[in-house]
Amino acid sequence: MAVGDTIVALSTAAGAGAIGIVRMSGPEAVAIAAGVFRPVDGSDLAGSESHRVRYGHVLDPSNGRAVDEALVLLMRAPATYTREDVVEVHCHGGSAAQRAVLRLLIAQGARPAEPGEFTKRAFLAGRIDLAQAESVAGLVRARSASALRAAMRQLEGGLSDRIRDLRSRMIQVLARLEVGIDFSDEDVDEVDRPQASAQLQEIERDLRGLLETALLGRALEQGVRTAIVGRPNVGKSSLLNALLMRERAIVSEVPGTTRDTVEELAEIAGIPLHLVDTAGLRSSHDHLERLGIERSRRAVEQADLVLAVIDLSEGVTSADEELLAGLPGGRVILVGNKCDLAPVSARARAGARAPGDLLGSPCAVSALTGEGLDLLRDAIQNAVVGDGGLHLEEPLLATERQRLLAEEAVRGLESARRVLDAGLADELVCEDVRSSIQALGSITGEDLMPDLLDEIFHRFCIGK
Repeated sequence: MAVGDTIVALSTAAGAGAIGIVRMSGPEAVAIAAGVFRPVDGSDLAGSESHRVRYGHVLDPSNGRAVDEALVLLMRAPATYTREDVVEVHCHGGSAAQRAVLRLLIAQGARPAEPGEFTKRAFLAGRIDLAQAESVAGLVRARSASALRAAMRQLEGGLSDRIRDLRSRMIQVLARLEVGIDFSDEDVDEVDRPQASAQLQEIERDLRGLLETALLGRALEQGVRTAIVGRPNVGKSSLLNALLMRERAIVSEVPGTTRDTVEELAEIAGIPLHLVDTAGLRSSHDHLERLGIERSRRAVEQADLVLAVIDLSEGVTSADEELLAGLPGGRVILVGNKCDLAPVSARARAGARAPGDLLGSPCAVSALTGEGLDLLRDAIQNAVVGDGGLHLEEPLLATERQRLLAEEAVRGLESARRVLDAGLADELVCEDVRSSIQALGSITGEDLMPDLLDEIFHRFCIGK
């Protein structure tokens, strides 16, 4: 990716709309725009003040014909997104108009931008760090108000400030250790190894606290894939409809009605959930039903969370117990449906026969009347974010890349403390602390390989 030339791309979504924005960034952005745009007052665009909107027409220089009526926003460096000159052409949102404007700008010397190149230039210019750059993608992909708030908090620098604080504390410990190594023959006090170990342990504890936010960060960015499973006719589709608060899945008293997985997006307590209604799990000789059951099993394997539904009016059957035994431990919420048809004693018996690795207590609900659904929503929230609920003012690790690097930093601190406590050479301690510092620096982009940088920004949309 060359930095120094002028790039151009459509910055609005594909398809017809009221307005389409074609964005340019680079040293020739103003000159290229001036070559195709004529303000209605007859003035020269190149002489316009920065951050002013001009009205006029986009013309084809080869024949002088007007291509579109447009507004042009001219922004001069360095007060721009990329810290380069930036020009935005706000044309009509039809695909033909946008393509025509884009082709003219390319013909005048602009180069089509690569995915994420505008944001990459903002990073390389030092306007934002890498964690903030990743939050831009989070803002674009946000599918809930909570995800939007979390991404905005990261763009404001909340995570970056926390990472830099942890990194600065590590550097202070490393500096004291290296002074002892470099000036061992001089009159320098020896390093207080117990004190250094205690400081590294405190940093490690704070870093582990940040790591605990990774599940919430992943949930907000990607959504929690939640499979609704159970025997046929226990009310899985009814539960899906109740959580969505609309009729999405077909409900019938005939077992085996659901032959395929049905997926819908819902928001519960600010957390986006991919709800997957599955075919009832049982033995079947019907070919289509067997295919649906196989897809149900795959949905369970891929799920972050499982809602295992039983029929409280029938109680926990041996088939229910067999199904529960085959579910992944530690990520299952037991849902007793049809509680309006069951005596209170049936709920207690269901809890007594439930396996011990469930997430919280079994939830008794009625998908028909809505009873217990609020408790189920609370259980889902607790399974994802814990009893404390959402605290989006605090920074969180929003991507898998950030989580892996934070884990790498924790491992380096663990190793450094073991070496210190074992009385081994300070040089070995320094090596471990350096690896942790580098891992945290990679989160904000202070220590990052160029090829990895390209991989990160390649995941952005073109025009951003």
